[in-house]
Amino acid sequence: MFRKGYVIRNQQAVYYMTFTVVGWIDVFTRQQYRDLVIESLKYCQQKKGLHLHAFVIMSNHVHLIASVDEGFTLSEFVRDSKKFIAKRIVDDILVSNLESRREWMLHQFKYYASRHSRNENYQLWEHENHFVELFSPAFMQQKIDYIHQNPVRAGLVYRAEDYVYSSASNYAGIDSIIDVDCLF
Repeated sequence: MFRKGYVIRNQQAVYYMTFTVVGWIDVFTRQQYRDLVIESLKYCQQKKGLHLHAFVIMSNHVHLIASVDEGFTLSEFVRDSKKFIAKRIVDDILVSNLESRREWMLHQFKYYASRHSRNENYQLWEHENHFVELFSPAFMQQKIDYIHQNPVRAGLVYRAEDYVYSSASNYAGIDSIIDVDCLF
């Protein structure tokens, strides 16, 4: 059977990952949804052997560099984390009167879910993930720089370490929203 997307071949290697919201919908413009991603990552660090090496949460996608302890798999981390985040965000949208884009977002999530047989009602994440095994220090540094420069390129901040939802502050040695296992 042909499988789209990237496959995690070595479950204990360090990987660069991208998770994209369906239709590039700007879900993470809301702090409460970005905080759900952070909550999930913290939980996975404590309970699922996750080593978060770098990250950024942009308006419609998340980049990570991650690995896991022996006895855990990156595939399980990805599945469980994406499922938790999607369920919590959709549930929040369903019950919240504060989300001004509520009807439109739910309509979009329902539309994308209808295109895949493995979805029940709503789909938040694209099914096809982008995973790249980081095989050398130079390649790791390139991906870390790419991740940290995302908010700068988007015009959100002048300096990467000023963007709260990124590990650039960890690498700069200043206050951060979540602990990161820096690679360098």
